[in-house]
Amino acid sequence: MDPDNIGTPVEAPRGIYATRVDEKGRVKLPVNFQGFLNESGGPKVYITSLDFTTARVYPISLWKLNEKILNESTDDPETAEDIAFAANVLGADSDLDSQGRLLLPTDLRRELKLEAAPVYLECSQGGINIYNEQVYGDRMKRARQNLAEKVTAFKKKGLK
Repeated sequence: MDPDNIGTPVEAPRGIYATRVDEKGRVKLPVNFQGFLNESGGPKVYITSLDFTTARVYPISLWKLNEKILNESTDDPETAEDIAFAANVLGADSDLDSQGRLLLPTDLRRELKLEAAPVYLECSQGGINIYNEQVYGDRMKRARQNLAEKVTAFKKKGLK
């Protein structure tokens, strides 16, 4: 990736993909997700959770921007420190291997119940969210709730 374009958005894959974390703690990414990560800065990523419910894969360039924001926060340094600490508790660097797999940090897998389990992948805000079955189900339930009314409201805003 061109250093002048760090943080420049790359078109992300659309849709949610079901996959599985294997017995060694690796998640195999679909080819389009692999391409997205490679176009976003290469195979090196930072994997963590900021909410202790959803794992998140950050291209390293995006994670460095987050670190900069947290390190330079002057309006609420204690909150920035707490977010950075939480990210470091479950986080670790990882690399996309030649077979398109990422090794998820052990503590993250255990905390988020991702060990040898089905997971769902979604690109969002420059990274990849990894949902366990319960979080995915909760998210699906929330999305379906009053969906007709939600769609009608956004059609008034121009949604086609």
